[in-house]
Amino acid sequence: MSISREEYQNRRQTLMEKIGQGTAIFRSAPTAVMHNDVEYPFRQDSDFYYLTGFDEEEAVLVLAPHHEEHQFILFVQPKDLEKETWTGYRIGVEAAKEKFGADEAYPIKELEEKLPQYIQKADCIYYHFGRDEGFNQQVLKHWQNLVAKYPKNGIAPSAISESNFILHPLRQVKSSEELSLIRKAVDIATEAHNRAKELAQVGKYEYEIQAEIEYIFSKNGAVSPAYPSIVASAENACILHYIENKKQLQENDLLLIDAGCCYEYYNSDITRTFPVSGKFTGEQKAIYEIVLEAQLKAIAEVKPGNTYNQFHDTAVRVLVEGLLDLGILQGDIEEIIKEEKYKPYYMHRTGHWLGLDVHDVGGYKLGEEHWQTLQPGNILTVEPGLYLSPHAKPVEGQPELPERWRGIGVRIEDDVLVTPDGNEVLSAGVPKSIDEMEH
Repeated sequence: MSISREEYQNRRQTLMEKIGQGTAIFRSAPTAVMHNDVEYPFRQDSDFYYLTGFDEEEAVLVLAPHHEEHQFILFVQPKDLEKETWTGYRIGVEAAKEKFGADEAYPIKELEEKLPQYIQKADCIYYHFGRDEGFNQQVLKHWQNLVAKYPKNGIAPSAISESNFILHPLRQVKSSEELSLIRKAVDIATEAHNRAKELAQVGKYEYEIQAEIEYIFSKNGAVSPAYPSIVASAENACILHYIENKKQLQENDLLLIDAGCCYEYYNSDITRTFPVSGKFTGEQKAIYEIVLEAQLKAIAEVKPGNTYNQFHDTAVRVLVEGLLDLGILQGDIEEIIKEEKYKPYYMHRTGHWLGLDVHDVGGYKLGEEHWQTLQPGNILTVEPGLYLSPHAKPVEGQPELPERWRGIGVRIEDDVLVTPDGNEVLSAGVPKSIDEMEH
């Protein structure tokens, strides 16, 4: 199960149609050092991978639709048996053409010499100034050199434009092949979450649950967790990105698990919260019911034609209404929402795009006032929560949080596909009703 060569070709063709007489340049991801001379496992830049499927470092992609001979050009590391003995096999220059369909491929060391021929006749260079400062300067230098020669040659790109603005809207709408990979990532994470709930019991440690989750990821062919797994019991659940995962589970703890996997570069992202001992306390149940209602009503707002903010606004209203009913918040609901007086207990938005990146690319707003309209093929998370931290400080005019509520953290998150007539909850295989959370 993977993306076909034809789909990669179609993606490049669509982008080249949009840039017209321009040239687009993409750099592979930089290597990251874990400590001293030990590197993290390489993970390709998502834009680079989206357009090529090429999974090696030290590479550059050039798309030059105006060029007479070569429209798709790759610069890659050449074969080197001595280096490959240490760090693994390389595709090499010739195979880059054969396997990935490049019109031309060169050794990466020839980039400085060869790149100008693909940008000198372009009307614009499309490039994202990323983390590789050296390469940023290299692109700028080539452009400046061509501009300096313009009086003599009469040709040069007139500008450098941000490639993200053209490419990322294309990535927001998932193809059927992409959807198959995301479904697989969700299915693997579903199995892991369901197993984690079976395993969790008083006396276990958070890291034991994490280990079982990530074992299931690997067993099913996932490349890695999609992000550091969050296994947060009791008050740890009030830390949004808690990853220490060291605490021992106690009687009457809630356990919040936020975990997803990366399968063929596509990601899942699921959160469930449940009582370790099998029964909610009265306070825990009250908070859980509010969050679950907020999530169900928010999911109902995920459909074509609705704007991105609608499901968030729906969730916020339900959460605030619930906190007002419990006396945790006081006052007029409209004022509380407008002035965001709920923020000590709900400080994040209700979701994000999902795909090649966990927090996937693409805009949420069009200008300051207009939100993006949902369309079929979008995939997003819906993840309201309430976090009643022991250290919570209410805003001025709101009551102190009573002791009996302190330390309760609940989040419920699903991966949701926008369909032509509504939505599909891809992660529906992970239970979340009150009855299913208890045993």
